[in-house]
Amino acid sequence: MIDTHSHIYLPEFDEDRAEIIANAKKAGVQKVLMPNIDGQSIRSVISVEEEYPGFCYAMMGLHPTSVKGDYQEQLANTEYWLNQQEFIAVGEIGIDLYWDKTWEREQREVFRTQLKWAKKMGKPVVIHVRDAFEAVFQELDKVYDGTLKGVFHSFSGNKSQARRALEYQGFMLGINGIVTFKNSNLDKVLAEVGPERLMVETDAPYLAPVPYRGKRNQPAYLKHTLDKLADIFEVTPEQMNDLTTENAVRLFGLDV
Repeated sequence: MIDTHSHIYLPEFDEDRAEIIANAKKAGVQKVLMPNIDGQSIRSVISVEEEYPGFCYAMMGLHPTSVKGDYQEQLANTEYWLNQQEFIAVGEIGIDLYWDKTWEREQREVFRTQLKWAKKMGKPVVIHVRDAFEAVFQELDKVYDGTLKGVFHSFSGNKSQARRALEYQGFMLGINGIVTFKNSNLDKVLAEVGPERLMVETDAPYLAPVPYRGKRNQPAYLKHTLDKLADIFEVTPEQMNDLTTENAVRLFGLDV
């Protein structure tokens, strides 16, 4: 299994990170991919990658909820680090209008800028979208030319949004514990679009799947999301894992 989106570098794991990683390996997780948030998290995400080489992989990007008055400085810092060393993806980037629409114009600019960097560098993007599908599609359309690839992380949209997202060739849907939530309706959405372009993730420490909902999430819980997907598509968990792992390996250029 590959956890394609996990924040195990955050302070929530400082006390027991080694144990969390041991749990992940024991559960069958081969790799954990770690999206950056902003300037404050860069040192941590790089440090965890260095401590667990070949298992933890860092991305570099500026998260939309961190786009405030200092966004130009934050963006310049993100670009600096992208040019300092190798990262597997540009992420986590996107648009989030759930909490606050104050910085929508700046979020769009930051998102678009990072999409252009990714395209120029030939790296995949990891897109965060919350209450902002239309805005994300509008900005993607300005940059997308068939060469850009990536994933709509923590996908929880409706059927038309799922179909629209998959119109971008080379893009996947990242599925996490939300699919196990009773009233998410995500199972019905995914049944419509099929399993071919899905990947699995935890978004740890957030969005723990049933039966751990409400608790701190961790990569070892990935199996519960895979099991739910296997139920939806009436395949074995092993078959679902093979498909999602292959998608992750291909998108991020991983060695397995």
